Amino acid sequence: MHSVVQAVTDRIIARSQQSRSTYLTALNDAKAQGVYRSALSCGNLAHGFAACQPVAKDSLRQLTKANIGIVTAFNDMLSAHQPYETYPNMLKQACMDVGSVAQVAAGVPAMCDGVTQGQPGMELSLLSREVIAMSTAVGLSHNMFDGALLLGICDKIVPGLLIGALSFGHLPMLFVPAGPMKSGIPNKEKARIRQQFAQGQVDRAALLEAEAKSYHSAGTCTFYGTANSNQLMLEIMGLQLPGSSFVNPDDPLRDELSKMAAKQVCRLTAMGTQYTPIGELVSEKSVVNGIVGILATGGSTNLTMHIVAAARAAGIIVNWDDFSDLSDAVPLLARVYPNGHADINHFHEAGGMALLVKELLDGGLLHEDVNTVAGYGLRRYTQEPRLLDGELKWVDGVTESLDKEVLTHLDTPFQHNGGLKLLKGNLGRAVIKVSAVPDKNRVVEGPAIVIDDQNKLDALFQAGELDRDCVVVVRGQGPKANGMPELHKLTPYLGTLQDKGFKVALVTDGRMSGASGKVPAAIHLTPEALDGGLIAKVENGDLIRVDATTGELTLFVDEKTLASRTAGIVDLHHSSYGMGRELFGALRSSLSSPETGARSTNAIDELY
Repeated sequence: MHSVVQAVTDRIIARSQQSRSTYLTALNDAKAQGVYRSALSCGNLAHGFAACQPVAKDSLRQLTKANIGIVTAFNDMLSAHQPYETYPNMLKQACMDVGSVAQVAAGVPAMCDGVTQGQPGMELSLLSREVIAMSTAVGLSHNMFDGALLLGICDKIVPGLLIGALSFGHLPMLFVPAGPMKSGIPNKEKARIRQQFAQGQVDRAALLEAEAKSYHSAGTCTFYGTANSNQLMLEIMGLQLPGSSFVNPDDPLRDELSKMAAKQVCRLTAMGTQYTPIGELVSEKSVVNGIVGILATGGSTNLTMHIVAAARAAGIIVNWDDFSDLSDAVPLLARVYPNGHADINHFHEAGGMALLVKELLDGGLLHEDVNTVAGYGLRRYTQEPRLLDGELKWVDGVTESLDKEVLTHLDTPFQHNGGLKLLKGNLGRAVIKVSAVPDKNRVVEGPAIVIDDQNKLDALFQAGELDRDCVVVVRGQGPKANGMPELHKLTPYLGTLQDKGFKVALVTDGRMSGASGKVPAAIHLTPEALDGGLIAKVENGDLIRVDATTGELTLFVDEKTLASRTAGIVDLHHSSYGMGRELFGALRSSLSSPETGARSTNAIDELY
């Protein structure tokens, strides 16, 4: 093993000793109870199988057949999840083919950040992760199930499913992806037209046409945002079948992989031959593997929160220092938009997950000695699925990249460290994704332009007030203030300024989209403005330095001046998201409570 990877793993194990032990004790207590339906009264059990077909009813009466719960995030507004409409019946039949039963245990909400970007609904986005986690746990709470299949792909949905699933860690569970849509217009072309629209060079009809050609069918968006980062993380952690992440929805291989996932989870139950509860599979080593995979590919910064929260749900304590130290040791091996010109389909075709895992294993950057849903040992994930004579088989993946501009090897990395940097300074701590930021733009020192609403940037841009070197500070965007929305609406403006030759950067206690790219953005700044963070005292014209090479984040204002300033007022309800405001207001106190820990939206508190 690489010395840094081993050292980070060892300290996570040491840091988590008490909490992990408590979690595993509870898991083992639940395992000892045997077939859980046997504890139900006759009335309970009859309710549980009342709507089943006769064969399934007989199986559930006997307590000798596994019953698999299906937790689905299906809706047909979210393109990535639309294919799930037909999955329950397909999965039920696959379970029946191996002598088991499956029932839909729960549906969970699945909002699309692509729809809510820059809209009031975005302020409920991160909050939805906790709703999904609770919904998953509610669905599994009936003691009817011996295992589960988790149907989710995007943004907060996968982390929410995983957090909820780990509260039933004695059960085996397996994620079932649906795959990305086929490639549309190049993402770089889409970004160019967005910038033209921001400058008034094209009209709304031209912009909509470009967007529609990019997001054009069922399946996950093809850029390397949070959704595809989730899929890569799940696979490299061994939580879904090898090579299953990036097979298109209409590929015949897709259905065969989904059927195999259903059959495999039956084998993983206590009634099967390979009992593997998810709470044991998610270990300190598998969590490190997930982080390494994200860093080696320049994945979404949202995972710096979601991995922390999901790990904590299994009693494993991870922090930003772990991410940062691993990033110093892990080279960047993939360039997928916004970190390059290619999309996730190109990555898959260049060698995809099998080649990535092989390179990282061979370099000692991944732990091979882990359990996975496919069996023991991560080397299994250097194979890729094929339909051979109509039968699903796994074969050895390629050993040489088929497109070295998209996926490369350890001896020729795109850069010698990963895609993430931890920033520290008197402003606090923040993360920055540098994999898509050109070297010449990684250090920005300039006067602050302070706003408390991303929508205010447009007027400043149109007035020409941003045509200079500057650091845009967007505050009042943290989890306690307004749910920590993504601020992707800023990207076209800041990207245009950078293209004009200005040195620009962003500093915010909010989030950027997983699609954040070439503009240096110090995000997730903590403490946030509403929690006493110094960002609340920044004024227009203050000099700020953002240095993604050294990790510096400094406000050049003397202590005496800062002490004399009054923190900027943060209005918790400065936006007008209607009914959502009341929901957020009702839940905000619990979100910021230390008692909720990493299972709350304020899980960011666990990072520092």
